[in-house]
Amino acid sequence: MTTTTAPTRLMLVTPPVADAEAISFRLMQAFAGGDVAAVLLRLADGDERSRIERVKRLVGPVQSNNVALVVEGPAVIATRGGADGVHLTTGPEAVAEARSSLRDERIIGAGGLRARHDAMDIGEAGVDYVMFGEPRPDGSVPPLPAVIERASWWAEIFETPCVAYVPDADAIVPLVETGAEFVALGAWAFDEGQDIRALVEQANAAIAAFAARKASAR
Repeated sequence: MTTTTAPTRLMLVTPPVADAEAISFRLMQAFAGGDVAAVLLRLADGDERSRIERVKRLVGPVQSNNVALVVEGPAVIATRGGADGVHLTTGPEAVAEARSSLRDERIIGAGGLRARHDAMDIGEAGVDYVMFGEPRPDGSVPPLPAVIERASWWAEIFETPCVAYVPDADAIVPLVETGAEFVALGAWAFDEGQDIRALVEQANAAIAAFAARKASAR
């Protein structure tokens, strides 16, 4: 996941996963809908061994589709599970520690950024992407206009890629239009009754339409 002039790409953020087989089935449905760059795997509670085992069960199916698997921290779960990277939400010190141990061998992403200076501090710590707009610890999400403003600001100024978290289907188009390198369909996309394949198709269609408008404006 590196910054390029290529169109925005899609990321999926899972709900907390306790059943690797069930989420694998939903991910295969999603991949059938079109291009997906990465999956951010969030794990339900459990001991270290069981969480590593869940990662191991998902690495093959995800990576065989040319999709990166990034695990929400700690780094030891991601590395021992064979994932492509780790997603941290605990600040620059955690990022620096992970970078020291992982070097450039795995993706390191960061979220939980509440202010511009938080994002700049974390960017300087050496992350491969920053995420804006993901749910807060209480489950609420920031107002969409604030996420649009933050993602647009970052994408215009900084080289480190950003991910704009999409809180619902109606937010796909405006977040694609921020120019963020990645947009992330959140855990809501995995809800029972959601057609995740259609959502991925919808997101990729929005990405293609925005890229075409940019190309025609040059």
